[in-house]
Amino acid sequence: MAALPSSSLTIGSASGPEPFDWSAVLAEHGRWLRTVIRARLGEPQGVEEVLQEVSLAAVAQRSAVADPARIGAWLYGLAVRQALLYRRSQGRRRKLTARYTEIAQEGSTTEQRDPLDWLMATERDALVRRAVDELAPKDRELLLLKYTEDWSCRELAHRLGLSESAVEARLHRARARLRGKLDRSLRPTE
Repeated sequence: MAALPSSSLTIGSASGPEPFDWSAVLAEHGRWLRTVIRARLGEPQGVEEVLQEVSLAAVAQRSAVADPARIGAWLYGLAVRQALLYRRSQGRRRKLTARYTEIAQEGSTTEQRDPLDWLMATERDALVRRAVDELAPKDRELLLLKYTEDWSCRELAHRLGLSESAVEARLHRARARLRGKLDRSLRPTE
């Protein structure tokens, strides 16, 4: 496990808060946490990455751990959650890779693509790129994260520090603004 920054957070106890050394706790529980993570992932490749996420989540906790005797159970919960998040992200990555592979294989067939279809697709892509570039930075960022990174509303909310409903509302407004820009660019000029 990589060296963690020494941080001393507090644990609430009956006699009052006492300093808590996360590096020592994580070193003490690291071996069995690796086993739990390995069992949850089903593959050894991501164990260290997930353990690092568990460590970061433990150090970045917002509230004090109420019972020092239950720190193992608390870390177990963090490990399970981080393993599930990792598996979800890996599943999305595999889907994305499969989709790109499929697209690449379609493009490598011996059939000739219709030049008019190619021209229309190229023009459409250019219009969309131009319209996205004209959006406000926040709208552009949200749409790009949603559609190029393939993030869910939950991931966007988590990473941007917003509620899911706020993300959905912002996405709705950003899409409407993008549609408006595309409509205006497609209207014939007089």
